[in-house]
Amino acid sequence: MKKLCFILIAFFFVNYCFSSSYSPPVFRKMVVINNDTMPLFELSPVYCFPPLKFKNKKEEKFYWRTVRDVKKVLPLSRYIRSVVERTNNELMALPDKKARDNYMHKFEKRIYKENEEEFKKLTLNQGKLLIKLVDRECDFTSYELIKAYRGGFRAGFWQFFAKMLGADLKSDFGTKEEDKIIERIITLVEAGQL
Repeated sequence: MKKLCFILIAFFFVNYCFSSSYSPPVFRKMVVINNDTMPLFELSPVYCFPPLKFKNKKEEKFYWRTVRDVKKVLPLSRYIRSVVERTNNELMALPDKKARDNYMHKFEKRIYKENEEEFKKLTLNQGKLLIKLVDRECDFTSYELIKAYRGGFRAGFWQFFAKMLGADLKSDFGTKEEDKIIERIITLVEAGQL
């Protein structure tokens, strides 16, 4: 019986270690307890949520589609946050408005050229999710970012275009019930549990 338990535990441990979401424990130091030296490891946190109860197949399908979309869009929202931070730092170093406008014009062309293909591959739902996650990461809505960098006319144009497609550049993250599910998914994805 002990052998069977050991084999099962070893099997699950090896399976866990070779899964894609595994992050190995980090060795911190050696600790002496009652003249016995033991290693001290730091383990990554494990999040426990109550199990989801879906009312029907449609809700379950929505949940798993959202998981897929979050996994695809979350890195893009983080990339956008880093670009915004870098751009802010570079704009602050420029001496006057003319230099900032010139920089933004060249920057817009370059960033569009670099990322056009990747963003064109997004579905409409992924685009809507990206708009929300940009607000979550940057603490500014997409509309506010466009308005700050390119002006109110362009922000209004892109807002009109987004509205025609059923999206909203002014949408805030955390204002709807659906956002709680998205936050839960993000937490589990970041922890490697999904």
